Amino acid sequence: MSDRAMPASDERSPWLRGPRFDFIFILGLVATAVATGLVIVRRPDFFVPVLAFDLWFLGYHHVISTYTRLCFDRKSFSEHRSLLVFLPIPVLAVTMAAYFVLGLWSIISVYFYWQWFHYTRQSWGVSRAYRSKDRGALFEDGWLDQAIFYALPVLGILHRSYQNPGRFIGLEIRVFPVPFAVVVAAAAVTALFLGYWTVRRIQAWRQGRLAVVHTAYMLSHFLICSVGYLLISDVTFGWLAINIWHNAQYILFVWLFNTRRFAGGVAPEARLISYISQPRRLWLYLSTCLVITGIFYLGVIGTIDWLFFAGVSSTLVLYQVLNFHHYLVDSKIWRRPRAQAPRPVALPA
Repeated sequence: MSDRAMPASDERSPWLRGPRFDFIFILGLVATAVATGLVIVRRPDFFVPVLAFDLWFLGYHHVISTYTRLCFDRKSFSEHRSLLVFLPIPVLAVTMAAYFVLGLWSIISVYFYWQWFHYTRQSWGVSRAYRSKDRGALFEDGWLDQAIFYALPVLGILHRSYQNPGRFIGLEIRVFPVPFAVVVAAAAVTALFLGYWTVRRIQAWRQGRLAVVHTAYMLSHFLICSVGYLLISDVTFGWLAINIWHNAQYILFVWLFNTRRFAGGVAPEARLISYISQPRRLWLYLSTCLVITGIFYLGVIGTIDWLFFAGVSSTLVLYQVLNFHHYLVDSKIWRRPRAQAPRPVALPA
């Protein structure tokens, strides 16, 4: 889930799509997520309705968006058949084994750490997409580039592990023990990296080589990580803020990918996905995914749970099976084969 392939666009422009889309994508999403998290801190009674909205209109929808790349046309299904047909079997087997042998806490704990990694890698992919749009700007390279980006998320997960909240989304969780000294050391290193990054951005501005749009995205990344992992003390409330940002970001990015993939119009071999992915049909794309979300989560998952498990814990396990499968699939489907040109542009996890 590092650099992801995306159909080529105008690399002379710093925008992924245009000022309006990118403004919403960078500033609108993070502002909404941060504001929602802070409101819930003040009004905890809002948590349940906001969580329900997030799950049904963003979370489940964002998982379904992944499958628009897998099985909405014959070619994609043929390319990813093993991910759709065979991969779910070991994912289901391992998850169910953990549930029956160790208990529900093991699955929730794995989800806690895996979702942190998944969210961070998606943001990294987006940052690379913006970086590739302004190659003449002044950037850091190699390990320093990644260290600056990952410093705050790593500090955040270390801080959450040090907190050892005991419960996450109302369920038992067990974390890796992290001493306070480690958190302090990570905070000091993070401060150094961010200070260096700030100095470099000032230097780039003075030289006329500042990547303005990429810098704005990096600031949004730093902001959501700071609020979600550090400023909001409650681990669940902080997670919800980041989850909203992550889900909405993914939905818009997959739609953007599809609009570029079918920029030539409706394709006979992929009539449905190409039709709903035309630039002025975002509403239709979102509506189609929402309908599929309802059918799958209420119909398929609900029926399986009723027939075989009939319990809240088991329903959660089934949802996590789908999440884990999504994480694995998503780490594969956006990669461009190495022999293929042109140079790839990043897409999120």
